[in-house]
Amino acid sequence: MCATVAPGEEPPSMVWGLDPIFTAFARLYVKDILDMRESCQVPGIYFYNSHPIYKVDVVGTVVYKRERDDFFCYGVDDGTGVINCLCWKKEQWREQGDPGGSKSTSGAQGGFNPVTELKKLKQAQQSSARLEIGELLRVRGRVKTSRQQREIMASTYYKVNDPVMAVQIAWMMEVPQLYRQCYNKPLQLQSNATGGSAISRLTQATHVLKDFLKEKVVTKFRPYDVQDLLQPLVSSQPQTASTDQEPVAGPSAGQQLRQLLQEALQILQDEGTVFRKVKSQDEVYHVTAQDKDLLMAVKDVIREDSRREKYVEKGCHILHILSAVRQRYSPNVSKAALQLVLKSLECNSDIISTSDSHYTMF
Repeated sequence: MCATVAPGEEPPSMVWGLDPIFTAFARLYVKDILDMRESCQVPGIYFYNSHPIYKVDVVGTVVYKRERDDFFCYGVDDGTGVINCLCWKKEQWREQGDPGGSKSTSGAQGGFNPVTELKKLKQAQQSSARLEIGELLRVRGRVKTSRQQREIMASTYYKVNDPVMAVQIAWMMEVPQLYRQCYNKPLQLQSNATGGSAISRLTQATHVLKDFLKEKVVTKFRPYDVQDLLQPLVSSQPQTASTDQEPVAGPSAGQQLRQLLQEALQILQDEGTVFRKVKSQDEVYHVTAQDKDLLMAVKDVIREDSRREKYVEKGCHILHILSAVRQRYSPNVSKAALQLVLKSLECNSDIISTSDSHYTMF
């Protein structure tokens, strides 16, 4: 079985490593970094929605600067809040009287001088680490609390040259997706070995079906078309019983296979990967990404309704699009399937998202 950790609870420290976010630099908003609560088990570990976090990745504008002999202290604003970033200077930058900077090293006239080129590289590195107010900074490092204030101890930091705001736009598109797909989902833990093996097998079955649908570019299928793909995952070992007990009849291999297929298909439907256009005894599943009629129906709804006065400014809300698609195309289209279609259309520049939930077309 799978146990879900509630957002307000703190999981035991021995299972923190099971969360992939724990070992990654979490791309959180500054506001959330400032609001994270510190662990009562291990100082220096913080929790966002039950996910253990101790290092982050932030991009923002420098709004405050303080320099000391050993470090820079930058106040970084990402639009949600301001956090202090402690950026240590490299040891070689603090050295005085570096022999590499001597004038006598310019003996090779008109040729390649390794000392001069090394000095230029060193100056370029120093320039990328020395920022002024208003410039864009990317910083990675550990989160710590000093004098009751949250700050970042940088392990890597540099000035971002972004004249056309391409980096900032890419960042603003990627971070909300990470929140939806990772950070805002509660941590799930396996409660026992039996449940873990069942979950593992179901996960494998889901991946097998996804890989098959993608590789073969399947548009629609029936369950018996893909049932044999899961046959290797079904254990054919007979159940053993002691001599003192009567043998207990368990599910057959065929029953296990059908049950596994049913659960895997349900997961694909919940994720929006597949959907049933018409629910009948003849189970036909349509692959969302390959359903051209669904894509056209979504585009037609956005094209027509975004011209209406009500939706001209912000565009059509996703729930409005979902309702219209269900009326025009199929009442069984799920919100998850629609989100996949909208993402595909946006990647192809067929539509434009004006917010997390509104879409329009020009």
